Amino acid sequence: MEPRITLVTLAVRDLARATAFYERLGWTQRVRAAEGVAFFQAGGLGLSLYPLEEQARDLGLPAEAMAPPAGVVLAHNVRTRDEVAAVLAEAEAAGAEILKPAAEAFWGGWFGFFRDPEGHLWEVAWNPGFALADDGSLALPD
Repeated sequence: MEPRITLVTLAVRDLARATAFYERLGWTQRVRAAEGVAFFQAGGLGLSLYPLEEQARDLGLPAEAMAPPAGVVLAHNVRTRDEVAAVLAEAEAAGAEILKPAAEAFWGGWFGFFRDPEGHLWEVAWNPGFALADDGSLALPD
């Protein structure tokens, strides 16, 4: 298996609310012809929002097993320290709950956390050791 993630799917209780949240963040919905799912281009991968009940049915699991796991955190890296607070403010204005305001990180960067309206956890981080390409992609150093 090649080391690659191409699509991240978030199981959501309210597809319209979740879609509106990401659109308020400035993300553009793609594949609009697809019904019952929302797709967004996120740099080199796709983010999809899919109804929790449908995802549970696809997996053959009870719906309660599909609640956002506390152990999974999505990350949005930024190019400057000041961008961390700006992105957190944008997320809060769009309906997110700020869990940790922008602060210095023990590893030498700057970071904060928010929870989207569906309960998914996001880190916003500036890491001086992780340079972003012009297209926003990340190449981890050796």
